Amino acid sequence: MRVPNRMTLLVEQATELRDFAARRLIPLVDLAMRLWLAQYFLRAGILKIHDPDPTVWLFSFVAPLPGISPELATAVLTIIEVAAPVLLVSGLMTRLSALSLIPGSVLIYLAYPRAAEPVFVLLLLGLLFVRGAGSVSLDAKFTPALASSALPFTRVSRAVAKFLTGYLAPAYLAAVRLGVALIFLASGWILVHGTMPGMLAGLPRFGLAMSGPGALAETMDPSVAALLSGTLILPAAILLGVGLATGLSALVLAAFLALFALLGGGAPHFPPAALLLLFIAFDRPGAFAMDRLVRMSLVRAFPSIAPDADWLAGAPHVVVVGGGFGGIATVLGLRHARVRVTLVDRRNYHLFQPLLYQVATATLSPADVATPIRSLMRGIANCRVVMGRVSDVDTGLRQVVFDDGQRMPYDHLVLATGAKHSYFGKDEWEPFAPGLKKIDDATAIRRAILLAFEKAEAATDPEERRRLLNFVIVGGGPTGVELAGAIAELARQGLEGEFSTIDPAEAHIVLVQSAPRLLPAMPERLSAKAREALEQLGVDVRTDHKVERIDETGVTIGKEWIESRTVIWAAGVAASPAGRWVNGERDRAGRVVVTPELRVGNYRDIYAIGDTASCDPDGSGPLPGLAAVAKQQGQHIARHLRAVIEGGPLPGPFRYRDYGSMATIGRERAVANLRGVQLSGAPAWWLWCAVHVAFMADMRNRLSVIVDWVWSYLTFSRRIRLITGNPAMESDV
Repeated sequence: MRVPNRMTLLVEQATELRDFAARRLIPLVDLAMRLWLAQYFLRAGILKIHDPDPTVWLFSFVAPLPGISPELATAVLTIIEVAAPVLLVSGLMTRLSALSLIPGSVLIYLAYPRAAEPVFVLLLLGLLFVRGAGSVSLDAKFTPALASSALPFTRVSRAVAKFLTGYLAPAYLAAVRLGVALIFLASGWILVHGTMPGMLAGLPRFGLAMSGPGALAETMDPSVAALLSGTLILPAAILLGVGLATGLSALVLAAFLALFALLGGGAPHFPPAALLLLFIAFDRPGAFAMDRLVRMSLVRAFPSIAPDADWLAGAPHVVVVGGGFGGIATVLGLRHARVRVTLVDRRNYHLFQPLLYQVATATLSPADVATPIRSLMRGIANCRVVMGRVSDVDTGLRQVVFDDGQRMPYDHLVLATGAKHSYFGKDEWEPFAPGLKKIDDATAIRRAILLAFEKAEAATDPEERRRLLNFVIVGGGPTGVELAGAIAELARQGLEGEFSTIDPAEAHIVLVQSAPRLLPAMPERLSAKAREALEQLGVDVRTDHKVERIDETGVTIGKEWIESRTVIWAAGVAASPAGRWVNGERDRAGRVVVTPELRVGNYRDIYAIGDTASCDPDGSGPLPGLAAVAKQQGQHIARHLRAVIEGGPLPGPFRYRDYGSMATIGRERAVANLRGVQLSGAPAWWLWCAVHVAFMADMRNRLSVIVDWVWSYLTFSRRIRLITGNPAMESDV
């Protein structure tokens, strides 16, 4: 069994980087190509509208079309150059749009055969024609539906697209690579020798003459330019031509182009050339590249980078229960290990729980904070995803037991089952004070909040209206603080001017905390700042107050009775029943006590992480139930399991790296404690936004959240104000 050495880890990391670039960056480069081509041709079309004479001259003397007058040809070309860019921007009928623009580009090339820009424009158009648009396009959205539709020519268009993508695209990319390499060889040769070799004399080039306006020699010593070309440009061009170290070679040439553009040369052709080089750099090696042979050799030497699971026959089986932050981190950490991983969760999505309160307060939709687990695991050859509810663990037979009676054997078991609400022995309060742990909880709370305003608008009794506009949040931790601030902003800004009978700003929001201050895990100064920000929003903050009773009519806080139809619980959590499954030692919150290596008791093959585990690595008390803790524990377990299975050195006990904590109160109101650096107000809020977007699991979620946040920031409105659910539950509000 192979021990993962530095070379193995290096190859795995390089493969991971390449796969990430192909999966995440290529769609962005594709979008940038379409946007640049759209503005390029739209500008050309507008110029033709204002002054058609140069194009008429081209059709008259450079490329006359038999049977078509130059004026008609100019008019047709102008219409195409105005209409096709609109389709390119949206990514609709991309292949047809690119094809329609190619003749005009050929005409420009015939008129200026030594210029580099028309060549790269043609290459980009050809690339869009043979590949089609990427995932960030309307084509990507509509193509699956059109493929199964009864529209005419659907079958023919599918066959054409399959031929172009499967057969023509690899050959075209190889030709493009070779052509770009020759252009750089010609330009680099000029830098070294000052003249163009005869065999390359007909090629377009970047105009790198060693003298003259805009020449590189005017801003760089000729010997330096020659050294730069001899050590970087020419070798990179040769490697690009043969398809060896293609990505690195293309990036080197793109960097050279950027340098050349900054020094005063090559600016017109820099964008299309750079975009083409970035596409080559981030794309997977094609069939006609030496990189493909190198990858095949690496797969034989390092099976962990293979795209299939054949190399996993007989490998140990690791079962991870829970698709939260800890479970996902564990699976990702094992993606190159020689193990068969099964990820089990009762839901089919991974939830970004830190933003769940924004679903409850109508800022984000559930899809913005949830990502299908299968999409996160796509491309991980050694991982299988199973949707099911675990009800027990048979430690004797080493089997996970599902609630339908099925069993799954394991060699190593990781319990990352999260937590649920804790009412501190008052479970009878739960129907009247829902907590916030799941998407179902968030949509139910959103329904309750919005229905309270709607019923208050319809109510004729002032006392009932007052009761409906009383909102009570129990718990002054991050969730309670964020909920209180969000509801206050919704009432005072998001619903402003939308009701006739009531003023939503008159809503009375009460935040109750049994501790002496809010956010007790943060420094006292930041707790005070959070309280001040909430009170500025009109929140009634009551610290050092205990809730004595909750029912359908309201809440007893100390000795005061507050009538309310909407009570939200944010005071405490309890661990899942995983501790009972393995009969492990548990703390008062039900979390299973683990060793410094995150093992459960004396079991050598069972581990617990995240909210499931009570972990005290330094003797200062159990770690908090934070996403950062769960992720770091998942990464540690992955390293530990890989070392155990593959025979490497063990990573030792778990050590938590605390990078700080933060909480948001509302628009440009937040607090953050980052390793002793205390921030509050707008700087903390902007940092909170950036951190939460960066740590989301999926690019689509990030983009969607950014759009919703920008809209909410500019307009103060909440877009996701939908009252959904069972109408029979309306009386619960």
